Amino acid sequence: MPGPTTSRSASASLRPLGDRLELVLGGEWRITGDVPRWSPPDSPGKPAALSCRVDEGLFWDSSLVFYLSTARAWCTANQVAFETAGLPANLLTLLGQLDSAGTAPTKERGVGILSLVGLGAQDLGAQFTGLAHFVGECSISAVRLVRNPRLFRWKDCLDEMQQCGAMALPIVSLVSFLVGVTLAYTAAIILRLFGGDIWVADLIGLSVTREMGAVMTGVVLAGRTGAAYAAHLGNMKANEEIDALSTLGVEPVDFLVVPRMVALALMTPLLALYANLLGILGGMIIALGILSIPPTAYWVELVSIVDLSDVTTGLIKASVFGLIIGMSGCLRGLQADRSAAGVGRAATSAVVTAIILMVIADALFAVIFNIVGW
Repeated sequence: MPGPTTSRSASASLRPLGDRLELVLGGEWRITGDVPRWSPPDSPGKPAALSCRVDEGLFWDSSLVFYLSTARAWCTANQVAFETAGLPANLLTLLGQLDSAGTAPTKERGVGILSLVGLGAQDLGAQFTGLAHFVGECSISAVRLVRNPRLFRWKDCLDEMQQCGAMALPIVSLVSFLVGVTLAYTAAIILRLFGGDIWVADLIGLSVTREMGAVMTGVVLAGRTGAAYAAHLGNMKANEEIDALSTLGVEPVDFLVVPRMVALALMTPLLALYANLLGILGGMIIALGILSIPPTAYWVELVSIVDLSDVTTGLIKASVFGLIIGMSGCLRGLQADRSAAGVGRAATSAVVTAIILMVIADALFAVIFNIVGW
């Protein structure tokens, strides 16, 4: 762009020229200096066109580009022709780039409460549809593998059983024992007021075997194994490994999903049974330490109230919870975006989905077992 010969302030003047206006630009246009602001002409009539001309020795930078952009916006709004034949070529280039970039700020309208409710309902419907579709795919895959067991990857299933079963024993032990301690301590505070200290064994036995053992095991596995499944499959999707399996004619559900779901469905009841034992042991320790109930008396009272149906109820719930955890983790992993952030969101969504579905399933089981008489 031309350099200044003398120090002159920026100027922009409008001159009538027949039925049109002429915009004369001169001086030094600097973004850091004092430059004119575009103001519409004071003439009562609307001009036919606005032509631009520059004086000799004009020095300009981006401030002149923004000025001309504002002038052209006014011409467009008032249906006035904007003539740029008298402008330098490099100035016209920058003016065109500014228009194509769309730098004019636009005010976004806020989303109303009804729109938010509608969008939430649409998203919920899409989530339910995707879940139902995935359950159907898993069911078809399970039938296909039952008809041809040689296609099932037993080695992968055994590896997953070790990861979600044996490797989860420490955290399940800690959580289950502390849950039993907490329940027993809370029950001791209330029952000792009525002289029913021995009933702490009844409360611990029923609550742990029917509910807390399966639920706490499911929550632990949802945070530990379900998130790991989602992250693993999400990373495979980002690396296009799942696309490669589909290209080779291998069903991703058969190869990746079903072995994980079978592993969780088999190991979750065993972990729940182990959690029942640790929860009862924690209650026994509190009963001995606070209520002075001998372990033999605690055990006799426990056996008198807890029967096989209570244990079976917890194991059935644990098996279903295992399927839910595996399905949620694999579903979110296959739905993950192809990025690192998408993998993280998939892991978080897998845990949330698994816990919500487990709570719903637990409520349905409570109604069903009450009807059946369990």
